[in-house]
Amino acid sequence: MTARQYILSLVHELVESQVRRQPAATAVQMGTQSLSYGELDARAQALATQLRRLGVGPDVPVALYVERSLEMVVALLAVLKAGGAYVPLDPHHPPERTLLILQGARPAAVLTQSALRAQLPASDAPVVVLDGDAADTPSGEALPPAERPGPDHLAYVIFTSGSTGQPKGVCLSRQH
Repeated sequence: MTARQYILSLVHELVESQVRRQPAATAVQMGTQSLSYGELDARAQALATQLRRLGVGPDVPVALYVERSLEMVVALLAVLKAGGAYVPLDPHHPPERTLLILQGARPAAVLTQSALRAQLPASDAPVVVLDGDAADTPSGEALPPAERPGPDHLAYVIFTSGSTGQPKGVCLSRQH
């Protein structure tokens, strides 16, 4: 297993380890905003709990319809903590393409930001607004620990144009 593969597989555990060592240290910074390891882990854990309540676990996709931001980092970490696989959606793509990807991926949830909510195509998946309801939702009662995904479980699903021009999902495991 390469270093990249190891990090992808265990990134949430590496963050948790850093929380124990230096919870106040800066974990991520974008412009003037930042999150410490403790803040990042707490926000990701609360969102992971919410995702698990929505049925997210190993090999269950979660769509991320977000701009690059602190919320995006929290969302990625939360999906991995919940054991799921993230499906990145580009908010700058045409809505028709996004809808085709949502139909193909059939995510358990779609994570987005309030500024993007109105342009998100309708789907059957519940929508969690990261800077809205997810940010304000308490973690609630504790759930049993998530099933620890193995190296063969999905980490993410990336959609390409495919030879037909229709989006085609490529599944990547936690060891790739």
